[in-house]
Amino acid sequence: MVGRRSLRWRDDDPDTHGPKPEAVPVCPLCERPIPRHARQSLHHLTPKLKGGTHGATVRLHQICHSAIHARYSEAEIARRLADVEALRSDPEIARFLDWVRGKPDDFYVPTRRTRERRGDGKARR
Repeated sequence: MVGRRSLRWRDDDPDTHGPKPEAVPVCPLCERPIPRHARQSLHHLTPKLKGGTHGATVRLHQICHSAIHARYSEAEIARRLADVEALRSDPEIARFLDWVRGKPDDFYVPTRRTRERRGDGKARR
């Protein structure tokens, strides 16, 4: 009996010895880890205002989530940017992703709306 018990409770077996470490989530947009202490939020792939209340969501860094909503209206997100691949392939978001991938995983700065969304003139191209 002692032999079986020692096989069941080995100190180097993560299934029987202590709690398992939690997996760190990864932002599906920028593909960087989301540390526990970093600002983060759930993004509705189809905006709630456009019928996505009970739809799919993804956990994003707050800066990634803010970048989406600073650039596009709810209608445009619902119409053409309702999945992660479509967001990644969008030229404006791709430029943002190139920039943010060089930042620390917990990086955050407030995000302003683009000039086009604010109505301050023509958007930069």
